[in-house]
Formats: sequence, structure tokens, C-alpha cells
Amino acid sequence: MLDHVFSDAISALRDAFSNAFLERQAFDEHFNSDVLLGDLVWETSYGLPGEGRPPRVVAHITLTWPSWSQAIYRSWYTDEIFHEAPEIEMEIVFRVQRLAVQPDATIIEDIVPIKSPQIGKEKLSREGITVEINQPTPSDKRITRKLDYAIEVTYRGNYELAEETLQDGTSKLLDENFSTLGSWIATTLVNLGDLKLAFLPVESD
Repeated sequence: MLDHVFSDAISALRDAFSNAFLERQAFDEHFNSDVLLGDLVWETSYGLPGEGRPPRVVAHITLTWPSWSQAIYRSWYTDEIFHEAPEIEMEIVFRVQRLAVQPDATIIEDIVPIKSPQIGKEKLSREGITVEINQPTPSDKRITRKLDYAIEVTYRGNYELAEETLQDGTSKLLDENFSTLGSWIATTLVNLGDLKLAFLPVESD
């Protein structure tokens, strides 16, 4: 993984989030390998700076390097013939949490379009909007904890890797494409954070 196009993609995305002044949720970052399927999965979360933990608004990002993409990449690496483009599967979940009142899903429809901006050759598609109700279990029976709510929007799609991004790590194409993704995520989080919603204080979580 020290010299691999998937690690290049992760580095490009981290740079994009840093340039967009987003704050990484350090304990929410994971790198996993599916021992049965062979897929590699990188999960991370970013929020607006200075929001506390947990932040009011956050984006959960998942990149998956499937085994079939690895097979294509290995074939190109050994034969140096570009037969087919490998792809990175992407999932972006925007989450507004610590809500004191159950939200109406329609309040965010103008902020979260059906399609993301163009990322490479494709756009991510909005899968749906989910409202979550959480009933906390109190640690002390004498304390009654309030319900809290959250609303999530999920986008999914694939990022197709051009041959130039596979070659030697010097191509700026990944940086350019993921810079667009970072800017869009940052703008969406700001717009979600600006909604006139009632939030529970951090101390109540």
C-alpha cells in the first residue's frame, strides 16, 4: 500500500479536506480489509472546525477498493496495457445530529441535490434522506435523558481511474477531481450548519 493508486487517492482526498479547512474526526478513521472478498475499505469523517465532539454536522466518507479493481490494476501493472479502468466505490453520508426536535426531511432538500458535482467522469447519486430517533439509556435511573434526533443524506457512486493516475503518482488528476469533492462537502456542511434548527448542547450527549 506504500506505492498504490488507492493510497494515492486517500492522500489526495485528505489534502482536499485540509485545503477546504475541514476538521478530521480522528477516532472515526478506519482502514479495513475484507478477508473473504479481498476488498480494501477506508472510512473517515470530517466536520466543520470548532464544533466539538460530536459535531452538529459531519460527513462520513467511505472509499472501497474492490477486488475486481485490484485484478485490473495488477494486470495493467504487469502487462502495462490499459484494457479497462479500475474504479473506486464511493459513499458520502452527510449527517446533522444532536437535534432537539424531530426534523422534517424536506428542510434539507434544497441543500442536497439529486447529483453531486462532476467528479472525474461521473457524479454521485443521492440515495435517500433518513430521519433517526435515538432513545438514550440513562446511566442513572434518577436521570431522564431527552430523545435526540438526526438526519442523514447518502450519496453513492464510482470514481473511474484514468490510466495516467495509475502510472507513477505524479499526475495531478486525482488532486483536481478530489479538490472538487472536498469543496462540495465543505459547502454542504456549512449550509447544513446554517439551518435554523434546535440543537442539544455537547454536554447532553
